Amino acid sequence: MPIPADVTGDEIDKDVRQELQSLPKTLAEDVAKNLVMVARLIDEDPEGAYAYSRVALRLASRVAAVREAAAFAAYASQKYSEALAEFRAARRMTGSAELWPVMADCERGLGRPEKALDMAGAPEVNKLDKAGQVEMRLVAAGARRDMGQLDAAIVTLQSPELASNAVQPWTARLRYAYADALLAAGRDGEAREWFAKAVEADRDGSTDASDRLAEMDGVEFVDALTEDAPDEAVAAVETVEADKTAEADKIAEAPEAPEAPEAPEAPEAPETAEADKTAEAGKAAEADEAGASADGTPEDGDKD
Repeated sequence: MPIPADVTGDEIDKDVRQELQSLPKTLAEDVAKNLVMVARLIDEDPEGAYAYSRVALRLASRVAAVREAAAFAAYASQKYSEALAEFRAARRMTGSAELWPVMADCERGLGRPEKALDMAGAPEVNKLDKAGQVEMRLVAAGARRDMGQLDAAIVTLQSPELASNAVQPWTARLRYAYADALLAAGRDGEAREWFAKAVEADRDGSTDASDRLAEMDGVEFVDALTEDAPDEAVAAVETVEADKTAEADKIAEAPEAPEAPEAPEAPEAPETAEADKTAEAGKAAEADEAGASADGTPEDGDKD
């Protein structure tokens, strides 16, 4: 399998690196690089991660960390029989009970929920830390649902961890599982409340609680710009764009506003008005004198 140039093998956990020290140096480096690729791809490309895990397993099958990585890669690829075999091998090598819940979930994947419930009541559960016990409770509730026992699944999830207001790494998943079980039982009001609580605790987006809550509230998110968008959404976008274009055309074609009428001239100042009146009077007097001369009437200076 090709290894990208940026993968050196130093990215693995120090405990895993210590396990690989039992191998020759070059072999340990090759195994480490393949384990890095498993971790890098397991969420986005489970089949790719599985392929790299098989290489690591072929190179170092006697290393517990390698068997565990191969188990999780097979589990992510839904190869539950193979995953269960690798989990069992890793558990025999380490003697740890921490893989017990995921082993029980493999039994569920193989269609054996009764076996998963038996494992949920086994003494190994008492050896688990708090996170492992919560994980075991989630698996047991899932097994109850597999068997159609919805009420029993709800009761299984009711625990001090569920009631606690403290947010732990498992809180969002626990609340989500409880809400989903309530919804399956037809208790929609309670389900909505717990989906909302799951959203509050889901700080890293490990669940789709926000989408489930929006769905219950009748909110639908549609990306109208994708090729797979419904025709109605695309038509709505086109209608809006057409309305905007038509509005712009109306504005461009609108007649220009009439020019405002000129303001009336301001009245003349009093001094100017009086001067004009005086000038008019002088013009009238000159006109009278000219008229008198034309009629032959003697002026005052010609009477003698």
